Amino acid sequence: MKICVYPGSFDPFTIGHLDVLMSAANLFDRVYVGVLNNTAKNPVFTPGERVDMINTVIESYGLRNVIADQFDGLLVDYAKRIHAGYLIRGLRAITDFEYEFQIDAMNHHLAPDIKTVYFMSLPAHSFLSSSTIKEVVSFGADIKGLVPDCILKNITERLNKQ
Repeated sequence: MKICVYPGSFDPFTIGHLDVLMSAANLFDRVYVGVLNNTAKNPVFTPGERVDMINTVIESYGLRNVIADQFDGLLVDYAKRIHAGYLIRGLRAITDFEYEFQIDAMNHHLAPDIKTVYFMSLPAHSFLSSSTIKEVVSFGADIKGLVPDCILKNITERLNKQ
């Protein structure tokens, strides 16, 4: 069975994340969406809330081979714990590749048997990030079409309270 981890903070989960997730779900037997508790990023949603939102997306899109989970610590340790042989990363632009290349080099050093698979985002999503979502909502912009409809209300309500 081919198992992968799609890690990230997902604060919040966007249609760009969904695009990568759908691609991974079509190629792998099981996909774990690993929500990292990265307090350095000043998260708006708790890891549990992010897992709940991703579970809503999984159910809404009928992704039967996808599991949302949270983890702390090194990604490769988490991947080993769930028997994942692959890490999934999304790329929006060439600058993402430089950053991802460094992370992949370290992951390869720590766990040479775990491979990284990259998915290019659709050009229409290349500008999209969780940080951008948070910023535009803070100025009252509508994010419909930038996050999955099934979690739009949760995201908008929380970000409007900030």
